[in-house]
Amino acid sequence: MSNPITGPATIAFIGLGQMGMPMARRLIAAGFTLHGADPAETARRALTEAGGSAFASAAEAVTGAAAVITMLPNGRVVRDVLLGSGGAAHGLPKGTLIIDMSSSAPTDTVALAADLAPLGLMLLDAPVSGGVKRAIDGSLAIMAGGPADAVEQARPVLAAMGKSIFATGPVGSGHAMKALNNYVSAAGLIAACEALLVGGKFGLAPETIVDVLNASTGRNNSTEVKMKPFVITEAFNSGFSLALMAKDLRIAADLADHLDLPLPQIQSVATLWEEAKAGLEPDADHTKIHRHLEALSAAGKNAR
Repeated sequence: MSNPITGPATIAFIGLGQMGMPMARRLIAAGFTLHGADPAETARRALTEAGGSAFASAAEAVTGAAAVITMLPNGRVVRDVLLGSGGAAHGLPKGTLIIDMSSSAPTDTVALAADLAPLGLMLLDAPVSGGVKRAIDGSLAIMAGGPADAVEQARPVLAAMGKSIFATGPVGSGHAMKALNNYVSAAGLIAACEALLVGGKFGLAPETIVDVLNASTGRNNSTEVKMKPFVITEAFNSGFSLALMAKDLRIAADLADHLDLPLPQIQSVATLWEEAKAGLEPDADHTKIHRHLEALSAAGKNAR
């Protein structure tokens, strides 16, 4: 088994967005040498100010890296950055560990791992859950798919960014687990929002509904964390976009299809979120699904 990767080893971090930047900062704080790549000059400047070295291209950033982390919009972008024309993977020495922390389709991840293997490169998929707040404080939940020895090699790197690290099984299993987690989370948020709409129409105060749910069997992450600060207040600013949630839910539904599992709710939830994405502003927070459900209830009432 390869030795664990510890600081001051060089980590290349590709994608310094809303989640990637605070994760990169956690690695710097843990003593790693951080090479970051992002097309946005503001992101590169912020990384430099945090103590990292910033590059406009991933191919430049990976020079000398013991591990490469990708935190990008989807698996297609990850593949292009690594294996496209001038891709970063082509210049990496054999044995370099690549960790995809993006939310990617698990079937695409399996295919990417197979294409990286002839180059002597190992791929782990290690998506995260917890949002920007937990990225900032380093308490993310991380789901790591890939060979057990590779997960252990990467564990110090992952531990710098996350509090709970789960070895989920073979490559692709981390991305599968992330999509399924977000499916369960999204279904719980829909149920809580619908309870608020029905209860409110009957005359129940929204705070009372949430308090009772949290003291009863209806309690879930959305009732505990999202309903009062983001939905009841109509702030809708939890920090995780509705578009990203819709993407993850489609990944979960497509995985069920790929496995020939005709499950009705996973498909209907994915479709509902895609409809909300089409009907709301492009940068809408995922808690704004409540607005979409309000519109659906009003349209149904008016159609009677």
